[in-house]
Amino acid sequence: MKHRIHELNALEQLSSGDTFIHRLHPMAKLLSAVFFIITVISHDRYALMQLIPYVFYPTLLMALSETPYSMLLKRFMVAFPFCFFAGMSNLIFVPAPYGVISFFTIIFRTYLCVMAVLLLVSTTPFFEIANSLRFLKIPNIFIVIFEMTYRYICVLLEEVHSMYIAYSLRSAGAKGIKMRDMGSFAGQLLLRSFDRADRIYNAMKCRGYALHILPQNGRNFMLKDFIFFAVVCFFCIWFRFKGI
Repeated sequence: MKHRIHELNALEQLSSGDTFIHRLHPMAKLLSAVFFIITVISHDRYALMQLIPYVFYPTLLMALSETPYSMLLKRFMVAFPFCFFAGMSNLIFVPAPYGVISFFTIIFRTYLCVMAVLLLVSTTPFFEIANSLRFLKIPNIFIVIFEMTYRYICVLLEEVHSMYIAYSLRSAGAKGIKMRDMGSFAGQLLLRSFDRADRIYNAMKCRGYALHILPQNGRNFMLKDFIFFAVVCFFCIWFRFKGI
């Protein structure tokens, strides 16, 4: 559990780097990632070969931002089972060879989209992403839910870790949680999480947090930000309509 908490924090710590990608305007990176994802998912479900050139985006960003590939790959494996079983249905219901092509297309498309999101998070501080969403006039309730979910994941894992240690000390070194204790464990976790979240939220309000937050004036767009966004859009459009 400690390892999982460390992995969540490690991805956010990468956003404090000082590379060319880290210094770009957060709005440029956010819009580029959104445009990239929309272009990728707009392809036909049999367009496996047409998706290959899009590897340029995660590959270049990982190299320029010095983001370790192994760390992003581990997080992609969380989403892999969902796309794998979704693709399995095509193997069953779609005649060969189109079912096989569609299966690999779904997996590859998921890989590209997940990598784009992970690179955005690992190169942009979380509060800058939220601030950019507010500038785009995204409904504030969605941004607040996004912020709270992201922040409370670590809180939930810490509570699970503390409760699991206490359970292990009281169960003579038993491995895992017994099925008969699973219900009470989950109930206690829910109550402890509510109590911990309430204390955290009260502390946030004491520090000036409010549900209705106006976008803060950040740094202005510079020439390099426009060039980065324009280059990403150009290649995405080119690969979408012209191919390699």
